[in-house]
Amino acid sequence: MPVPRIEIDRSSPVPLYFQISRRLEEAVDDGDLTPGERLPNEIEFAELLAISRPTMRRALDELVEKGLLTRKQGVGTRVANAQVRRRVALTSLHDDLTTAGRHPQTQVLAFDTACVDRHAARSLGLPGDEPVVHCERLRLADGRPLAILRNWLPARFDDITAGELETTGLYQLLGQRNGRPAVAKQRITAVPAGAPEAKLLGTKRNAPLISMQRTAFDAAGHAVEFADNLYRADLYAIEVTVYNR
Repeated sequence: MPVPRIEIDRSSPVPLYFQISRRLEEAVDDGDLTPGERLPNEIEFAELLAISRPTMRRALDELVEKGLLTRKQGVGTRVANAQVRRRVALTSLHDDLTTAGRHPQTQVLAFDTACVDRHAARSLGLPGDEPVVHCERLRLADGRPLAILRNWLPARFDDITAGELETTGLYQLLGQRNGRPAVAKQRITAVPAGAPEAKLLGTKRNAPLISMQRTAFDAAGHAVEFADNLYRADLYAIEVTVYNR
C-alpha cells in the first residue's frame, strides 16, 4: 500500500487538511496514485503524518466529494476511476480527451440536416421555423460512456456528415468550414438522469448528471452552435480558476 510523499508546512496559514488533500490530488493527477489503488485508513494516515484523525478525515472527505476517492465499508479508501477534468475553455470534448491521452469514441444517435426546433433556432439567432442541422452523439472515453452531446447548427453547415462526426471533433469540422467558435455563453447546472439517459450512459436512474447549455459564436459574432449536453458527474469535472479583483 504505497503512500505518496506529503510535505506539510505547519507554519503556513493554509489549513493542514487542505494541504494534504491538495498533495493527494496532485498525486492522482500525476499518476503516482492510480485508479483502484488502496490507501491507508484515516487512522494510519494520521499517524504517518503526525496529525489529528479529524484533520485527516476532512482531507479525505474533500477528495471523496470531488470524486477522486471512494469509500466502502469493508473495502476501504481507494482511488476512483479517472475523471475527465475539463477546464472552462472553448474546446471540444473530443480534443480534450485526446490531449489527456484518453481514447475518444463517438456513436451518432440522431442526425438531421433539416430539423425544425424553435428553441434551438432562437438560441442561434434564427427565426423559430428555420431548419437547422441537429446531431445527437454518445461520447465514450476509453470505451466507457461519458456524455450525451446534442448540438444544433445553422443550415450553412449542412454538408457535415454523420460519418465525419464519428471520427472528428465538431469544433474541428466547424473550423474547416470557417466557423471555428471564438466565444460562447454557457450555463452549467445539475440534473438527475432519466431512464433513457441512464441507459445510454450506463448509470442509475436519477444519478447526478452535469448539464451544459452553450451558444457559441465565431470571430465575426455569428452563432455557429447551440449545445445541450449531459455528462456523468462521477466521470467528469469542470475546473475554474478564479481571481480576487
